[in-house]
Amino acid sequence: MIRVILCDDHAVVRRGIRDTISEAVDIQVVGEAGSYSELREVLRSVECDVLVLDLNMPGRSGLDALTTLKEEGSAVKTLVVSMYPEDQYAIRCLRAGARGYLNKAGDPDEMVAAIRTVVQGRKYVTPEVAEMLVDQLNAPETEELHASLSERELQTLQKIASGKKLSDIAEELMLSPKTVSVYRARVLEKLHLTNNAELTVYAIRNGLV
Repeated sequence: MIRVILCDDHAVVRRGIRDTISEAVDIQVVGEAGSYSELREVLRSVECDVLVLDLNMPGRSGLDALTTLKEEGSAVKTLVVSMYPEDQYAIRCLRAGARGYLNKAGDPDEMVAAIRTVVQGRKYVTPEVAEMLVDQLNAPETEELHASLSERELQTLQKIASGKKLSDIAEELMLSPKTVSVYRARVLEKLHLTNNAELTVYAIRNGLV
């Protein structure tokens, strides 16, 4: 039996995923979490094989969870299921330690196949992601400026570009306003920008928001 934990901040979404995979006789949902802190508690109390993880959560993000699990050497295999298009986050998640990436708008039956694939230690990618990986191999050795951003810096960039104040960003990420200001300064420096307006234009042009 494949033991699965679901982590998504929307209970309705978790129920939909649970209903989808419950039809598979070899998969069992053994735990659920709605935030990073809840996920840590569930992982400490329940043994599982596959973590189905959303990226957009209150507080620390799914990417933070991926990074932490990788650093801890966790044996749990993570399948990211997100609303973000593949071209924005799929490769970033795979680099961070995810075994697969699915868009929430995709075919529900695909999730069962993905879970069965990643539990075997293999990667699961959609044809779209596979094509992006091939394109990267064939592309010149150049990277976009935002590829150099850390996960926190990228989060700060996206939230500022979405119109949020530094104080609100600090509260969402559970950081001090001073720390968020430091991240903002680093983002501006790395992207060669001078203010929030230029930052917002950059984020829009590069499909980051």
